[in-house]
Amino acid sequence: MRRVPAFILRPFTIIGQRLPQGWGDLLRQLALFLFAYQGYQMVRGLADGKASLAIANGERVIEFERSLGTFFEPGLQQALIAHGWLIDGANFMYLNAQFVITTGFLAWLYLFRNEHFYFVRNMFLVAMGFALVGYAAFPTAPPRFFPEDGFTDTIAALTNVDQDTGAVSLLVNPYAAVPSMHIAFALMISVPGMMLSRVAVARVFWSLYPLLVLFVVVVTANHYWFDAAAGAAVACLAAITAVRVLSRVGPPAWAWRSAPSEAAA
Repeated sequence: MRRVPAFILRPFTIIGQRLPQGWGDLLRQLALFLFAYQGYQMVRGLADGKASLAIANGERVIEFERSLGTFFEPGLQQALIAHGWLIDGANFMYLNAQFVITTGFLAWLYLFRNEHFYFVRNMFLVAMGFALVGYAAFPTAPPRFFPEDGFTDTIAALTNVDQDTGAVSLLVNPYAAVPSMHIAFALMISVPGMMLSRVAVARVFWSLYPLLVLFVVVVTANHYWFDAAAGAAVACLAAITAVRVLSRVGPPAWAWRSAPSEAAA
């Protein structure tokens, strides 16, 4: 068996030496998130066979909000839809921010604040587990499926991107409105982001980021306020589980390690 030339292996060796825990640990983290994604795909397959139930559940959410007098989403969207720059920005952020900002933050955390990464990773995995149970038990069509209630699918209407067909559909579960993982992910990176930021501008950005995501998912008719609230609840439950359970039964790396300045604050 021929050996791999040293000049090919050398770049991987250099990169591995600069990784916080080496190649083995990095590959384990990627495998964990890949496993979670496969669970998402499995639940997606189950939900695809429950389209009528998802539509009915979407109608139930609308009626629930109406009963509380909080069905404001269509009015907000129609009041702003004439402002093309605003809707274009919201569409772009909805299609890109979930992946780019969330993945970018996790990569930065792993590489430069590795001692905090495993706590945040555990939160994400627990939250994704809760979400999969919710998607399987309560598949729900998002607002964009209900134009008769005043909603406009701004992404399909203004960007010519159909979330339910083609390559985009591989990453989008059309019946996964409850809970909103856009909101859950936003909270699970914004709170650590605020705690770890060393400049005021960064802390302000992370404090406002979940509110920005809430505006985006509502104004694009991809979520109701109800499932945004459910997403926030999932994030809170995941954080509690990471603190009260996993950090106690797992290795020390699974606990959030406060810096001396943070502990004093």
